[in-house]
Amino acid sequence: MYALIRRNRQKNLFRRITMLKVEHLKKTYPKSDRVAVDDISFELRPGEIFGFLGQNGAGKSTTIKCLTGILPFDSGTITICGHDIVKEPIKAKMEMGYVPDNHSVYERLTGREYVNYVADLYKVPALVRTERIDRYAKLFKLENAIDRQIKSYSHGMKQKICIIAALIHDPKLWVLDEPMMGLDPQSTAEIISYMREHCAKGNTVFFSSHNLDLVKKLCHRAAIVNDGHLIDIIDLAGNDKNKANLEETFFRVTGTYEQRLFEDYIAQESADMRPDMPAQTDVEEEVVCEEESK
Repeated sequence: MYALIRRNRQKNLFRRITMLKVEHLKKTYPKSDRVAVDDISFELRPGEIFGFLGQNGAGKSTTIKCLTGILPFDSGTITICGHDIVKEPIKAKMEMGYVPDNHSVYERLTGREYVNYVADLYKVPALVRTERIDRYAKLFKLENAIDRQIKSYSHGMKQKICIIAALIHDPKLWVLDEPMMGLDPQSTAEIISYMREHCAKGNTVFFSSHNLDLVKKLCHRAAIVNDGHLIDIIDLAGNDKNKANLEETFFRVTGTYEQRLFEDYIAQESADMRPDMPAQTDVEEEVVCEEESK
């Protein structure tokens, strides 16, 4: 009984932990009147996959670059596992793995050399990194390519080596910017599978995407962003009604709602007409017979 109480207390404490907390984030670019990110706030919990959904130019990448410490921001706070990204940048970044939307890698290095370079930055012990590199290379089917130069890699292979580098220090928070862009279905499935596995260990995944179907399929919660504003955060776990609400809200704020309604209307009209096509009238039959006799 006491063991059960202790486990429940640990579970409740675990739920109260905040992996990422963004409060009133604002970012403008120099020589521009446009606010790229305007008063965005949200929190991420352990064990969840959180989608950051929006079209290109919505503010997704800017937000991610702020929370990873790449870009300075005008106001607000960002804390990662309790560490402020401005006041404690090293401690905050040690808790996080980041996969950018472009492959910023040293292509003259082999895959193994590049991951070892990243492991040095995070002070990962030699035996630990060797085991992880071999395990991830097998997981992402890079065993035969890990010792080749990265410049010989395909787009999908470069994405995978970036993911291995981001995971080499076993981060609690995994941040990915448009991770499925340009990937083949098999590579996409492999990454999705590990995102779920990473969360099952009590870690958290935060990823941006403009792919509505992917977010609905994969995420426990999702935020919709548009023109630098956070429109809504929707709980998706096992809730079909909320998934429908996510779709409707996304299409509405992106200006594609009316187009989607029109497409659905046309599809329904076509479906309704097929089984109920009127039979040929006597007059029509006579016209056909006359034309055939000619």
